[in-house]
Amino acid sequence: MNHDLLTAIMYLLVGVSVLLCGMKMMSSGLKKVVGKGFRSFFRKTQNNPFAGMGIGAAVTALVQSSDATAALVIGFINAGAMTMFQGLSIILGAYIGTTITGILASFSSLSVSVYLLGTAFLGTVLMFFNNEKVKSVGEILCGFGLLFFGLAVMKDSFQNADISAAFSNLFANIKFPPLLFLIGILVTAMAQSSSAITGIAIAMVGGGVLGLNSALYIVLGATLGTVTTTLLASIDGTIDGKRTAWIAFAIRAMTSFIALIIVWIFEEQIASLLHMTAIEGSDQFPVALFTVIYNVLFMPLMIPLLKPLIKLFSKIIKEKENKNVINAIHFIDDKQLKYPDIAMMQVRQEIVNMYDIAYQNYKLGLSKIVTYSDENTKEIIKLEDQTDYLNGRITDFLIKLANVVSKKDEVKIGSYFHVINDIERIGDHAFNFHESAEEMNNEELYFTDAAKKEIAELDKVLCEMFDLARDIFVNKNTKELGYLHELEEKTDKLKNDFYSAHYERVIKDECSSKMTPYISTLIVELERIADHLTNIGYSIVSPTGDEK
Repeated sequence: MNHDLLTAIMYLLVGVSVLLCGMKMMSSGLKKVVGKGFRSFFRKTQNNPFAGMGIGAAVTALVQSSDATAALVIGFINAGAMTMFQGLSIILGAYIGTTITGILASFSSLSVSVYLLGTAFLGTVLMFFNNEKVKSVGEILCGFGLLFFGLAVMKDSFQNADISAAFSNLFANIKFPPLLFLIGILVTAMAQSSSAITGIAIAMVGGGVLGLNSALYIVLGATLGTVTTTLLASIDGTIDGKRTAWIAFAIRAMTSFIALIIVWIFEEQIASLLHMTAIEGSDQFPVALFTVIYNVLFMPLMIPLLKPLIKLFSKIIKEKENKNVINAIHFIDDKQLKYPDIAMMQVRQEIVNMYDIAYQNYKLGLSKIVTYSDENTKEIIKLEDQTDYLNGRITDFLIKLANVVSKKDEVKIGSYFHVINDIERIGDHAFNFHESAEEMNNEELYFTDAAKKEIAELDKVLCEMFDLARDIFVNKNTKELGYLHELEEKTDKLKNDFYSAHYERVIKDECSSKMTPYISTLIVELERIADHLTNIGYSIVSPTGDEK
């Protein structure tokens, strides 16, 4: 291998690396500048798909990554903060917004692009400032400059006769459109960025080693390959998150295959029309323009198909049946949404049902950790599953209900969100007792009689709080809030007293020091349960359960 060829290969690899780093840096800086604003921006879409599409396009044009937007949407859906319909409309917009990267990359064919490289230097200078916003702007400018530098380096590497001949011969032999389409899918799936592959394809077109016709099929494949990131983001999510990811994949597959057939049939006519948009004799801009036209034409056409696809994939991708949660729901049903007043009463009863289940698990979990027995282990796991299931179902129901109730009931629904979160946390603490009990049993560690007596004293206060908080929530008994607060303060005092008593026993060698983490964790969790119960009681006067 001669020196010039080796140098050209290294330039090509460095160019690709700089391009990817520039895109990542620009995206990172833009996310910091935009901040949390676009998260709340997402929530304003309601059920207007065109608004959602516009927001998805705008946000993705800013953060330069449809993958990031899609992953964020999947996260919102998993958290129950967004419906599948809302999320999918945003994802459709994201596919339009991501085309801006290709447009920027195509500017490297312009003579003015050499001056754009200067933004890398300016950005680097700004990154040394102490102000975080200035640093973020510097990151954007530096990434922008590196993007053009990477493209320039790649383009120069293709000037080497051997590399140019190798790539030209490769793509001269790969004339079959579906194969080029498949290459675009596979390479993008590995790189996890359609923008990056589109940028590389544009550089290859600019370097004269890839024809416009072949580039069209590769960038079409890239639009499908990038959805693998969305699928990966949904793996550990909820069933709706998984359905959303697969619907996004189906939409991309459907539109890209249709576009593939159209381009394949009318390849010469489409290429001729795109050639007419070439700037300074380069076909780089036509490649970028093609991605814009494809997305702007096809994505809005998918909006009428969203609801049918949601219904279809809800039947195809079914939630795994959990025998533990059968019959956990007693009061709510989506049919009640037609009658908001009735739905408000029913969801309140369902919350009380969830509360009772968490209370029952608290008693079983505490009993197991104080006096170990695996007799109730299956019941504890079952009640934990029911608590988690109810949390998800009630949350979903409240989101739907919020769209049809009055302003006054919207505040109440906001309060209910906090209440079910507190109940869910109580359930988590109860399940933690079960897990700690298993660990203690494996290590042959047990509470002393003195410790059991102290735990029983704290438990007595908590049981009284459980009954009192339930009465306050159900009957809106504001007169008892003061007493609930007194009991909560009593748990704080008992917690401190029991800490001191335990350490005295350790010093006197009346208790193993190995018990310290278990005692400390248990007492802290019991005190936090008291805090959650207080929040639930005070939710009738404050949406957030704030005692103040």
